[in-house]
Amino acid sequence: MIKALAAQDRDTVRACLADVHDPDARAFLFSLAADVPGVQDWVPRWVEEEPDSTLPLLLRGCHAVSWAWEARGGGYAKYTSREQFDEFFRRLRLAEDCLDEVTRRTPEDTTAWAFLTTSARGRQVGPEEAAARFDAVVKYAPEHVMAHEQRLQYLCAKWSGSHAEMFAFAREAAVRATPGSQLHNVLAAAHLEYWLSLPSGQDQDHMRNPQVRQELIAAANQSVLHPSFRSVPGWPSRANTFALALYLSEEFGWAARVFDVIGRHVTEWPWYYQGDPARMFVSARKDAYVFGR
Repeated sequence: MIKALAAQDRDTVRACLADVHDPDARAFLFSLAADVPGVQDWVPRWVEEEPDSTLPLLLRGCHAVSWAWEARGGGYAKYTSREQFDEFFRRLRLAEDCLDEVTRRTPEDTTAWAFLTTSARGRQVGPEEAAARFDAVVKYAPEHVMAHEQRLQYLCAKWSGSHAEMFAFAREAAVRATPGSQLHNVLAAAHLEYWLSLPSGQDQDHMRNPQVRQELIAAANQSVLHPSFRSVPGWPSRANTFALALYLSEEFGWAARVFDVIGRHVTEWPWYYQGDPARMFVSARKDAYVFGR
């Protein structure tokens, strides 16, 4: 699919997506498509030439969300220029125009709603609107992982929420999640977000707190370490999230078990928080195996 997008091969793109109906798998594929460079240069022609199809419209909208964040950059707001913000908002408006039209035609399109959940924090929409977008996803896919991850980001203190709101949401999601689900990962993600917000020393104290350690172990056992866990699309980043969280908690034995599940499937997120992702992954895995066994 990625090669087809780079080659502007519509038929192959359509064929790759035709039989993918699982909400999480479909969102994962569109998240990959959203990162393919140059799509914005040719997908408008596809939209114009197939006005009755929502596929090119959805692709354009999802890609524009990622394209918007590319314009903004990954820094904090105080390090982002006015020009970057202007282009960020312009691209987000384009994304939402496309995605809104998709949901108008097909209200049950969870991928469109999931990307609107992502853009909600960029557009700085109000709490009610942001919640409505998320609710539109879970109405059709109660355990939609990407939507929960993006909702968690909206509720972070660094965006539009608070640490208390973030943790309350993550814990509620984990309680509702079925055994073996990737959704338990949002609890690990919440602890990593809080860890990132703390000054040096306090961040380590949080991750090594006995209650935090037990919560992470329990979540991992209900997710990547559960017998029902399956390697469905998108699983590596969620497993890597657990590995880093358990490693930082110095639960090396449990981290080693997660590394066994991961194998060679290292992902950039969340390891880039500590530097070069591959180097940090290898270093953490070595420590886990040395001290955890």
